[in-house]
Amino acid sequence: MAELTPRQIVEELDRYIVGQDAAKRAVAIAIRNRWRRQQLPPELRKDVTPKNIIMIGPTGVGKTEIARRLAQLIGAPFLKIEATKYTEVGYHGRDVESMVRDLTDMAIGMIRQEQRGLVETQAKERVTERLLDLLVPQSGSWDPDNAEENERRQRTRDKMKARLEAGELEDRHVELNIEQKAVPVQIFSNLGMEQMDVDFQNMFERIMPKQSQQRQIPLKEARRILLEQETEALIDRQVVAEKAVELVENQGIIFVDELDKICGPMSTHGPDVSRQGVQRDLLPLVEGSTVTTKYGPVKTDFVLFIAAGAFHRSKPSDLMPELQGRFPIRVELTDLKRDDFLRILTEPKHALTKQYAELLATEGVTLLFTRDGIEALADVAFEVNRTTQNIGARRLHTILERVVEDISFDGPDLPDKKVRIDGAYVRGRLTEILEKEDLSKFIL
Repeated sequence: MAELTPRQIVEELDRYIVGQDAAKRAVAIAIRNRWRRQQLPPELRKDVTPKNIIMIGPTGVGKTEIARRLAQLIGAPFLKIEATKYTEVGYHGRDVESMVRDLTDMAIGMIRQEQRGLVETQAKERVTERLLDLLVPQSGSWDPDNAEENERRQRTRDKMKARLEAGELEDRHVELNIEQKAVPVQIFSNLGMEQMDVDFQNMFERIMPKQSQQRQIPLKEARRILLEQETEALIDRQVVAEKAVELVENQGIIFVDELDKICGPMSTHGPDVSRQGVQRDLLPLVEGSTVTTKYGPVKTDFVLFIAAGAFHRSKPSDLMPELQGRFPIRVELTDLKRDDFLRILTEPKHALTKQYAELLATEGVTLLFTRDGIEALADVAFEVNRTTQNIGARRLHTILERVVEDISFDGPDLPDKKVRIDGAYVRGRLTEILEKEDLSKFIL
């Protein structure tokens, strides 16, 4: 993240997402500010909190895609959640603190992967020695004083090691003692069991006797199993947990989607546990609190929260005032126009037209989208969005799928493997639908 300037972050996002420059700039600045904060002296650093963001815009304009591509771009733990999945603490459903636990689990996975790279060389050396022990078993009558016998065994071992490294023994079968993996223990309860600082899985693994089985397997399969075992043995779980907690606290990002679904007027008939209740529980997390996880306490003071919502039936001012104040940056994403659809179909690195062309190329079919064909697709998408429900760029998926439906079905059997998608072809495939009075019945 250190080498990416805000301009470079925006340029990377431009490769996949068309338009929405304000949202891209906002997230780029927020990500760069994470790095800037790390450069400050410790006494100042603890007072610099992240400036959380609300992205406001209709569905299908790129809110989630910006967050998803941002996650792939930076090496920070990133979690995308839907606000509608949570309820107030004490009621049936997930409480909001579980999102911090999920984020910590993701960080654990990232640190474990990093640690695996560090111990890989040592683990491979240990695997080689264990494979040699399987191929050249040690004699039960080992005599430290018999130098000649010891030297002979060492020569045999060295020859076998050379063959092993040359890949000559990959298909030879060896007998390996394999431990059976324990079935994960899951606890389903609405009594706040998630908050208990107990790793039940590891606890049951220690209590239950380990089951193992002798199996004859190819050497290449034995190498994979042994490498997994040795890597796990070399990774220090405590170090992984400490680094993961530190990474979450300083670099973690939580993307809260569908925020508009949990805001609205106060309920007048009983507890509103999935709207106002979630807002009340979300507030301390965004402000900064300590969440107990099985890896230790995690502080959320410096976790960056990016929220998004369409806000069709509500507006950001319907949120609790305290929660509004914790999202100081607001960016509006614009509706997609005809020209935007044109760009979406052609400019991104993996544009939809390129995806369909490559998919059908696996069948030997050459799919050629002409300029007027792409313009026809954009025209139809814009018109249907305008006259029915506006679902943004997702409309293109439905329209394109219908246009290439026959080609996809007949692709393996087509006599002519070159298909030209021009304006006439597009309109011919969609004319019947466009003439219908109720468009939404046919294109959703």
